[in-house]
Amino acid sequence: MQVADDADFIENVKTVFNNDQDNSAGLGLGKDNEYFELAEGKLIDAKGVTGRYVRCYSKGSTADEQNHCIEVEVHGAWKK
Repeated sequence: MQVADDADFIENVKTVFNNDQDNSAGLGLGKDNEYFELAEGKLIDAKGVTGRYVRCYSKGSTADEQNHCIEVEVHGAWKK
């Protein structure tokens, strides 16, 4: 999951979660642990990161090559 100031994700891009252990997405090796999805989902604390756009990348799961994203919610505060 990345946050950026521009829609093209070129300027001020910050990675807030990356569990890509083999860099298969081409965005760098991840340092976050793999997790197993529960009914509650996965809460990712962005630790105060600011930006306008959020992008989620996924390349299948441990079960198969399909992505199983049901819902993504982003909560934050508006700053002027």
